[in-house]
This record gives sequence, C-alpha cells and structure tokens, in this order.
Amino acid sequence: MAHTLPSTKEMITQLIATPSVSCVLADLDMSNRAVIDLIANWAESLGFRIEIQAINQSKYNLIATTGPASDGLVLSGHTDTVPCNEALWHSDPFQLLEHSNRFYGLGSCDMKSFLALALEASQSFNFKQLKKPLTIVATADEESTMCGAKLIAENGRKLGRYCVIGEPTGLKPVRQHKGVLSESIAFTGQSGHASNPALGNSALEGMHEFISELLTYRSGLQQQYHDPSFTIPTPTMNLGHIHGGDNSNRICGACKLLIDIRYLPGMSMQTLRADINEIAEIVANRRQLNYHCQILGDGLPPMDTDAASAIAEYLSYTTGQPASSASFGTEAPYYNQMQTETIVIGPGSINQAHQPDEYLPIEQIQPTIELLKNVISKFCL
Repeated sequence: MAHTLPSTKEMITQLIATPSVSCVLADLDMSNRAVIDLIANWAESLGFRIEIQAINQSKYNLIATTGPASDGLVLSGHTDTVPCNEALWHSDPFQLLEHSNRFYGLGSCDMKSFLALALEASQSFNFKQLKKPLTIVATADEESTMCGAKLIAENGRKLGRYCVIGEPTGLKPVRQHKGVLSESIAFTGQSGHASNPALGNSALEGMHEFISELLTYRSGLQQQYHDPSFTIPTPTMNLGHIHGGDNSNRICGACKLLIDIRYLPGMSMQTLRADINEIAEIVANRRQLNYHCQILGDGLPPMDTDAASAIAEYLSYTTGQPASSASFGTEAPYYNQMQTETIVIGPGSINQAHQPDEYLPIEQIQPTIELLKNVISKFCL
C-alpha cells in the first residue's frame, strides 16, 4: 500500500505534543478528544472505518476497524497519560526529545507511541486481502477510572477474538496480572472526655481490634492462595491510611482505615469484600460500634489469559519468552470479560512510566512494528 501516514517519529511527536492527562483531581484532568481525532484521521487515511464513542463530555474512545466479518485481531492502547511535574523534567514533557537513542516525552513509553506503531504496522497490508478483521482501539482514562475500557465491555460487543494491548513490557508477553481492590472501613462510636472512658466508646480502639483480625485474615489468604508465576506469589494487603479522632483529651468518636488488596486470578473481589464486611460487623457488634465498608472506585479484576491460548502460544514462540505475569494493572480484564484472548506486550519498560524523563528506547520501535506485522499476518490473514 502507498505510504499515507506521517513518519513514525512524526506521529509520536504529535501525540506527545497533544496533552491528555487523566486524573481524579478535576483541576488536572483533561479531555482526550484531540488525541482521538489525530489517531482517527490517520486511521481513516489508511481505510479504517471510524467509530468515536462519547463516554462523557470530555472523554472518548476510538474503534477503527477494517476487514470482513468477526473474530479478528484487536490492537489496543490508551490515549491518556498521568499528570507530570514539569519542573522535575530535564526537557519539555510535551515535546519529543531524541537523545541517547531514546525518545523522551510524556506518554512516549506509557503508551501513546504504541498507537502510532500499530498504525505503522497496519499500513503494510492490503485490507482487501484480510480474512479476519483488524481493529485498532484507543481508549480513555486508563490511568484513572478506566471508563473507556469499561464502556466497551459494558456494551457487550466483542471486538475480536484476540487482542494485543501495547503496555510497556520490554516486548515480553504478559498473560496475567493481579486484581486490585481498595476499600474504606469506618467505625463510629461516641466521643467523650478522656478522663472517664465510660463517657464514650472509642472507635479507635475498635479499629485496633479490627486491624488485628484483618492481619489474621491476610495471613490466611496468603496461606490459601499461591501462584509461583508472580514475583510476589501471594495476595497482598496494604494498610495504607488511617485517621481517627481529633485530640488527645477526647475519646475517639470516629476512625477510618483505607486498605489496598492485590489479589490473584481465581480469587473473587466479591468474596474479599464480603469477608472484610463480616470481620467489621463482628468487631462492631462486639464493641457496640457502627461501621461502614465502601469500595473506592470500582476495583480492577485480575487478568488471566490461558497459557494455551493461540495468541499466548504464538507470541511466546515469536519472542522466545514464555507468557508471564506483570505487577501492574491493565485494561486486559475487560477484554477477557468479552471472551477476547488478550496478551499485554509492548515496547519500553514500566520502570520508565509515571516519572520524570519518561522515555522509549528507539531500538525497540522497529522490532515492535515487525512483531505487530507478524501478529496481523497470523490472525487476520
């Protein structure tokens, strides 16, 4: 096919120069529409059919499809970045800098560049010869709410039988990651003068008792669940934040704890929440306290693509690396929910993501394009 795209470097330059920060803080959050429009225009120039999904007034998904029928291949990436502190960068985070065989810029590694590489790989094919469809998906808000991937899953429209998500893995295939549950547990008692404990009912002492029970529960989970394919082979539970009371001379009337659980494939978020609620209820009843448990956000399911999946086996073979696990979360579980066999593989390292001077090694760009060409040939031709 004729070359109708800007150069790979120019596409990456334009994507980085188009801010699309995703953040739960409203004053930092941005629309991703300009990035979506860039990718849509490039994809349309190649002959993709373009669908732009409005999630809300500022967030959008792009679904660009070519080829016949169904059960094809999806190449997926998110369009947003985390916020950045420009003062900590040695260059402008929104201007591509080529230095020391690296492309520096916000989103260079995580993960705007992958979308440019997916387009570059796609243009090598005559779309009329495809036996299965090829779809490029660009999502919103992966770094905060994951509303883009959630909408696609909720719509229930299977976009393909196989999916590659181009998060930075150093071009090593990943088929598993843990789920994430963040929970708030609050106890309410009765404040009173500290000189007489009978005047109140300490929520803080109730929380102390609850934490003891919670740590026992954590130990039980770690004895029950073990998966050696993960660097940390057991589920983890972090007690991340606690706040209670207001002064040393007042009995604590209210206390809140925030916890983070990273759980293995095969475990249930609903069961974890029910167990935590039960422990809180037992402690509250024992100490005559009120309690309230609340999930923070929606949580993230674990990713678990079968090692025997055709795409897992193919990418393991072509890279010479067995499909393994990652310590970070992705949008893959939402594709798995649509019975789409999904592998996470992309250029760069997660170690460069979410920090100043984010970069993508230039030496990994062409191998990524060739890998994607091979995947398209395998699953669309």
